[in-house]
Amino acid sequence: QVQLVESGGGLVQAGGSLRLSCAASGGTFSSYAMGWFRQAPGKEREFVAAISWIGSTYGDSVEGRFTIARDNAKNTVYLQMNSLKPEDTAVYYCAADESPTIQTIRLVYEYDYWGQGTQVTVSS
Repeated sequence: QVQLVESGGGLVQAGGSLRLSCAASGGTFSSYAMGWFRQAPGKEREFVAAISWIGSTYGDSVEGRFTIARDNAKNTVYLQMNSLKPEDTAVYYCAADESPTIQTIRLVYEYDYWGQGTQVTVSS
């Protein structure tokens, strides 16, 4: 069983930066696709970014501002968030996908394991 624990969330002013981390335990981390999703109150969970053997891919709303990276030696995936906007406010979730494909890597239901989430709040 894979366990995922996010950290690094918090309150930041618009234009600022945060770096989220997600530490994984159990399973074979290097073989998984790792994704970040977010969910704002009253909205559906939204794809943010993913990284795997396929490469890296980003949601349209964060392209050019966010960067996903992974350190397989530390079983950790990161999300560097720059130029933050109030609309980035959400709970951010880390997820692991055992069998990623190009067609499905952006889809919530594709992922097999989820963290508990970390709150990111961007003030205007």
